[in-house]
Amino acid sequence: MGIFSSIKEKLFGKAAEPASVETASAKTIGSAGVAPATADVSGTPSLKDEANATLAGTPAATPQPAPAGNVDVAAILDAAVKKNGQKLDWRKSIVDMMKALGMDASLQERKELADELGYTGDKNDSAAMNIWLHKALMKALADNGGKVPPELLT
Repeated sequence: MGIFSSIKEKLFGKAAEPASVETASAKTIGSAGVAPATADVSGTPSLKDEANATLAGTPAATPQPAPAGNVDVAAILDAAVKKNGQKLDWRKSIVDMMKALGMDASLQERKELADELGYTGDKNDSAAMNIWLHKALMKALADNGGKVPPELLT
């Protein structure tokens, strides 16, 4: 998986986190005598869980992606910065944005992201590359269904 895909997954995945799967109760076990589905660590029900849920008449919970255009990138990143606890300015810094998302913000990772997004400038001029990366990333997120503040798209 590429760096952009990881960023998109972290942002869009946070907007589409599945609701918690119902735990066993007398109500859901019911007369079928089958335990309800439970999710594995990733939040995805296993085939066994889906089969048990079907037998019990209870649909298994499956994560649903957020509808395109409904992922508020600014809100998610603001919350990530708050959770991180560091003073990070994701609105101006690609490094801070990656740190807020818990990613490796090393020069090598940024160079790889630059390759993915089509940067043609000098990758040894990290300041120029970082500015370009931030703008290109904001545009790419918007193009993929993210709601990005207009001032970050210019």
